[in-house]
Amino acid sequence: MLVALALAVALLEPASFTFAGRVADPMAAPISGASVTAVCGGRALPAVATDARGEFTIPLPAGRCTVTAAFEGFAPTVQVVEARDGGRESRTFVLQIAGVQEAVSVSAAIGGVDFAAATKTLTPLRDVPQSVTVVPRAMMRDQLMTSIGQVVQYVPGIAAHQGENNRDQIIVRGQSSSADFFVNGVRDDMQYYRDVYNLERIEALKGPNALVFGRGGAGGVINRVMKQAGFQPARELTVQGGMFGNGRVTAGLDQPLGRAVAMRLDGMFEHAGSFRDGVTLDRYGVTPTVTIAPDARTKVTLRFEHLHDGRVADRGIPSVSGRPADVDVATYFGNPAESRVRSRVNIAAAAVERQFDGFLLRNQTLVGNYDRFYQNFVPGAVDAARTFVTLTAYNNASNRTNVFNQTDLIARASTGVLQHTLLVGAEIGRQFTDNFRQTGFFGPAATSIRVPYDSPTVALPVTFHQSGTDADNHVQTHVGAVYAQDQVDVSRYLQLVGGLRFDRFDLQYHNNRNGDALERPDTLVSPRLGAVVKPIEPVSIYGSYSVSYLPSSGDQFSSLTTITQQAKPEKFDNYEVGAKWDVRPRLSFTTALYRLDRVNTRATDPNDPTRIVQTGAQRTNGYELGVNGALSRAWSVAGGYAYQDAVVTSATTAAAAGAQVAQVPHHTFSLWNMLQLHPRIGAGIGIVSRSDMFAAIDDAVTLPGYARVDAALYVPLAGGVRLQANVENVFDRRYYVNADSNTNISPGSPRALRVGLTAAF
Repeated sequence: MLVALALAVALLEPASFTFAGRVADPMAAPISGASVTAVCGGRALPAVATDARGEFTIPLPAGRCTVTAAFEGFAPTVQVVEARDGGRESRTFVLQIAGVQEAVSVSAAIGGVDFAAATKTLTPLRDVPQSVTVVPRAMMRDQLMTSIGQVVQYVPGIAAHQGENNRDQIIVRGQSSSADFFVNGVRDDMQYYRDVYNLERIEALKGPNALVFGRGGAGGVINRVMKQAGFQPARELTVQGGMFGNGRVTAGLDQPLGRAVAMRLDGMFEHAGSFRDGVTLDRYGVTPTVTIAPDARTKVTLRFEHLHDGRVADRGIPSVSGRPADVDVATYFGNPAESRVRSRVNIAAAAVERQFDGFLLRNQTLVGNYDRFYQNFVPGAVDAARTFVTLTAYNNASNRTNVFNQTDLIARASTGVLQHTLLVGAEIGRQFTDNFRQTGFFGPAATSIRVPYDSPTVALPVTFHQSGTDADNHVQTHVGAVYAQDQVDVSRYLQLVGGLRFDRFDLQYHNNRNGDALERPDTLVSPRLGAVVKPIEPVSIYGSYSVSYLPSSGDQFSSLTTITQQAKPEKFDNYEVGAKWDVRPRLSFTTALYRLDRVNTRATDPNDPTRIVQTGAQRTNGYELGVNGALSRAWSVAGGYAYQDAVVTSATTAAAAGAQVAQVPHHTFSLWNMLQLHPRIGAGIGIVSRSDMFAAIDDAVTLPGYARVDAALYVPLAGGVRLQANVENVFDRRYYVNADSNTNISPGSPRALRVGLTAAF
């Protein structure tokens, strides 16, 4: 049916419509060099720039078009235009003063735009001395993405870990973390599944980022940038459905409430099944935001996010003889009726920005409460005859409250011929966490049971109560940090970046079971140095060095013992060189070569097996190549290639020297192509591939490499409605996407069709 519709639409010819306008600031002064882009029927037209009078002209095909005006230091302004045959229309776009966080437009992955997260200042992405990938809202929409795991498939050097299928977890440059997540630059580190319905973009910053983000972030971080209320009315509704019972609705509303106040409301509801037997998902979320701009120099942003996520916990399938078990990919090991994950997230945030003559002052506060519970059955070893498989079970409840406040002062200064962009800031934070775990018992005392390998989906009586080692604790963390950074323009050909952060991280741990009270304070000093050489304006060649630390309690600081209490933080040193080239305003290439060393890792004392020493070490050598933008008026791409060699260089408690780090393949490649086949029809085709990798650090089980092809078709309908159909795994290949251990392996989805209908009005 879609093919027939496409052929019918293809017979239509676009009509000519001239859209002219003027871009001005809040004081009505013209803005020269502003970028004006238009999207008509799913097709992005080439951008035009305003002239010295702030004026522009752009031809539009007949139909509904979304026109965006953007300029450095201002929030983008969007207007919807109804283009008619042979018509002409003129409008004025007034750009409001934007804070640093809003400086990237929806085309943020293109190198010429300004980027804030890596430096906290308005710095062109081309001049940031580290590898950064930005996934804009448009790409998420085009692929009907709903999760962080789907987004990072097209980010070179980042992979999604299974995370026991109850949380987001990423592996970046050989470092696995479930805590290196941020929202608008503020820590969002509880273990849960995040949605993308309320996002403007996702920023993936690779390499240690302690100067900006603090502890952790050793391999990189994921920063979610939220949609904000704008001063132009806009409404969008997307209805999505597909195979395996997939159903989802998202809606967004922008509404000005006068000249100084605007509100936005984003909402989402999803109910879905799975190709996995008995696995379902139910979630909903709502995010109201308010923007208050009493004058051209002041901006206040208020936001509240509520998310409820409930799903069946699914630990995947076991392995046999060093490979994933040869069972139907739908086979569930355990009892899906008694396996569940529930997350309730409430995040309130407020940001205040004030521009003065010569400097910007920004303060933001985030208060988040996270209530999370999961209960699961865990497949274990398969016997030699492949007759039985062992199952265990447990549940875990966690509740965390985060309170963070950040203050940044950004100023420009000159010392002779040197131009400085100075950043000084401070962060304080408090985190309060309660953890409670229970073991599943099959009968009075048995904590495991064997079930038939060829029939492992069972409904067996199981009770949950604490074993002798299950966690029951209360943890408090207190964070105080100050940081400073100087970006120096030495000349038009050379820029330098230097900065230092001091963190005081104090962890207080109370074991509710025996009354033990332990404390571990750490003072972390994290430098960052970088140089950017610009032989010509579109090209930057950079080198950088950065350091990050991970306290001995781990990224979730869920336990502390008398042994780990004595351990120093792990240290991560990153050495990186790279180049960025804006081939044209809407096409960029990036490349990076790096070495990441991890030291102070715990190891067993070779002279006393009962003692722990910090002599373990790990090294990742890697290369990344990224491309993003328009190769022609009808063809745009996003993706790249990464080579990684992550190896244990000095024995740790988990592996001997020479072991390959788990779930870090040597080669990954992904590329998403958007093709404008006709002014009224578009198509997408993508490939995601990787080489073999090990499921766990013992290198005993191999997950075979694979290549998966995805495709999409886009057809605009009347009234600003777009129909799209997305097919995942077009050739229905069998593959295994990731794991949590040698016996918890996640199969990839077979061929799956999803259809989305989006209306903008």
